Amino acid sequence: MTGGRGVVLPVWLALILGLLDPVHSLDGRVQEAVQRSRGPVLDQVVRTATGIARPPVVLALTLGVAIWGGPAGLATARHAVLAMIPANLAVEGLKRLVNRPRPDGERRRSNSSFPSSHAANAFAMAWVLGRRWRRFSIPFWLLAAAVGWSRMYLNRHFLSDVLCGAIIGVTCAWCVGRLARGRIARGAEGRAEEPGLR
Repeated sequence: MTGGRGVVLPVWLALILGLLDPVHSLDGRVQEAVQRSRGPVLDQVVRTATGIARPPVVLALTLGVAIWGGPAGLATARHAVLAMIPANLAVEGLKRLVNRPRPDGERRRSNSSFPSSHAANAFAMAWVLGRRWRRFSIPFWLLAAAVGWSRMYLNRHFLSDVLCGAIIGVTCAWCVGRLARGRIARGAEGRAEEPGLR
């Protein structure tokens, strides 16, 4: 019985490594292609795009939404903050767990490559803002995609880092939205049951 368990772990590890090999191969090919496209004119534009998802800029944007976002601005800003808290916790936990070197060779566990926090924040904001201002949802998503691409262009992330960060950001924003809608629905049901509100 014990011998069987001793075989299971190596089999699982071999299976996981076998599944990751095509991902690493694709990451390498995309990295080479993106790095070949670099040029001095594009560098400044891309640095501006990547700066959009830095924490101070994201916080300033969230504050702006709360102040100037109209009647639902405060709720939208709250949704964004509540989405980015778990997204960043997940990203930072995975960074320390996976400890993947960055494409440019930097290797620090606290700032490893996988997954991209820039992508997580950008896509969480795109989800929240796109739900609030639906007619601008395509520009929000394109801006988030530009942030993700900028991280690959600047050789700070692989494609899989960006995709995983984007999935984390969207998932956290979606979950927070679902929880908020559930709370609102339960509150409305409770008020309807009060005497005089039927």
